[in-house]
Amino acid sequence: MIELVKKVPLFSQLNEAQLNAVAEICTSRSYNGSTVLFSEKEIGSIFYIVYSGSVKIYTTSSTGEEKILSICSSGESFGELSLIDGKPRSASAQTLVESVLITLTAQNFLDLLRNHFDITLGIMKELGSRLRDTNQHVYDLTFLDARTRVIKSLITLANKHGMRHGNIITIKLVLNFDEISQLAGVQKMTLMQVIRDLEEIRILTITPTDFKLDLAKLR
Repeated sequence: MIELVKKVPLFSQLNEAQLNAVAEICTSRSYNGSTVLFSEKEIGSIFYIVYSGSVKIYTTSSTGEEKILSICSSGESFGELSLIDGKPRSASAQTLVESVLITLTAQNFLDLLRNHFDITLGIMKELGSRLRDTNQHVYDLTFLDARTRVIKSLITLANKHGMRHGNIITIKLVLNFDEISQLAGVQKMTLMQVIRDLEEIRILTITPTDFKLDLAKLR
């Protein structure tokens, strides 16, 4: 466990003794893709850190329609909000691919925050980043047209999950078109039209295993 904990950015400021103490209260587990880790409105009891793989955080409407809020990848954490405020989960979490997650119980998580300011500050920064992302998303939905929102969402995915080689960014993230349309806040029909347009001018190339963005042509 100590080798896993050492590689987590949230714990990067801890010394060897502190890392060992954290490792003693953490557990790790492998999950298959499409595993629901927790559901919206459940009482929170676990804090999660993604060691490998990816996890989608999403909400579900009364009609069953999903809205993806974010995608967590290696080194990112989630599930802390309900542990801090004591309220039910505000969203659901599900693995997108086979993933290894590091977990802490609610009590161990809160004890960690009390004892290590650097970790508390890291959590605060993460929550602040999510709030900024939410504010930006509200702005986008209010002021940007659908085509621009789709392109911006693809660029965001590329920046966060892509591998760059020259002007080409390859994204192997396992998201279907329904999920990408949720991220962009557009109807699937609109998404598909924008994708067809981008493919036609070779800004975007889609294969069964990934999609590629040509930054030179995007400019």
